[in-house]
Amino acid sequence: MKTISAKDTLEIISKQWCSSQDFSVLSNTGKNTTLKLMRELRKQLEQDDYFLPTNLLPMDKVVEYLKLNIPYLKRVSNFEGKNIELENHLQK
Repeated sequence: MKTISAKDTLEIISKQWCSSQDFSVLSNTGKNTTLKLMRELRKQLEQDDYFLPTNLLPMDKVVEYLKLNIPYLKRVSNFEGKNIELENHLQK
């Protein structure tokens, strides 16, 4: 599985709805595991009386389910940008 940067993760979780492709990237899982986890979360949400579009889950619930640490991702993404600026400055 390919890992993604904190900035890319933040871009994905800024969406309102999570597709299976987004879920796969965020959870770093393959197709079968992704679909299994999505079914599990969908079932939980439907038991809580959520009405959901086909094949989509609310991104806030996905972030909660996967226990993604947004403040950490923001800190790290800012750090990544500063590293790039520093590298560009050092190359001059």
